[in-house]
Formats: sequence, C-alpha cells, structure tokens
Amino acid sequence: MDDKTIWQGTLSLMILKTLEALGPQHGYGIARRIEQTSGDTLSVNYGTLYPALLKLEQEGSVSSEWGLSDNNRRAKYYKLTRAGRRQLAAESREWERTTVIMARFFAPAEES
Repeated sequence: MDDKTIWQGTLSLMILKTLEALGPQHGYGIARRIEQTSGDTLSVNYGTLYPALLKLEQEGSVSSEWGLSDNNRRAKYYKLTRAGRRQLAAESREWERTTVIMARFFAPAEES
C-alpha cells in the first residue's frame, strides 16, 4: 500500500465530512481539502473520487448542480443532503467506536 493511499472504506466519510465543514464544493476542492486536512499524507485519485461522489449522489447523501468555479469554468458542485447528514452522523459514530476498539489492541497490556 502506497503511503499516500486512502484507506478502503474511508473516502466517502472524508467526502461527507468535507462537505459538512465547507459547504458545497466541486470535486477538485473536495480532493484538495482531503489532502490538506491529512497534512498532505493522503493523495486523492480522481479515478476513485468521482465514482465515490456518483455513488453518494445515487444513494441520496449528496446532491449536485452545475456552477462556475473561481476561474469561471463550469464545475459540478456537490452538497450534503439531509440523508447525507444522517449518514455522516452514523458513520462517524461507527468510526469512533472502531478506533476505540483498535486502540485497545495497541495500548500497552495492563498488568493483572
């Protein structure tokens, strides 16, 4: 696994969290924000990003509309829907639960 690869199953959550934090964004803006938030330790592959956005849109978690980017180019902007907010809340709880469980495996063993 490449050091900058996004972990399986986390891209959708990162997209939803980015849209929650920043509001409507186009794909390039979402990718840059994910990379920036990770401290440039992750690299977003557009061949993975756009299918993930399409899937989230088909599921009803995001909606999209065409608009103009900062440099006056047509761009598709994605925004979080009410269903997306619910999905984000549920996935965030699950992620927090998972990290607590995994942390137990990496914590020094307590002496009995």
